Amino acid sequence: MRLDKYLKVSRLIKRRTVANEACDAGRVLVNDKPARASDDVKVDDVITLLLGSRQLRAQVVSVQEVVGKNDAALLYKLLP
Repeated sequence: MRLDKYLKVSRLIKRRTVANEACDAGRVLVNDKPARASDDVKVDDVITLLLGSRQLRAQVVSVQEVVGKNDAALLYKLLP
């Protein structure tokens, strides 16, 4: 699954266009490497989001095309 779509489906970022812009700006890393919006996301990848002064790290647990709002948090595990 594309990175920008995964960020939207998992609700780490609310809109796909915002996820796309974050990738273009270099604020999204996958396995500690700058990622493009079109990069594939696989299980066990570590996604780092640089949001202002905050840094959010999440490990991909599952990749699903469609998921409900209540189950979106089950797609990833937050890391310290």
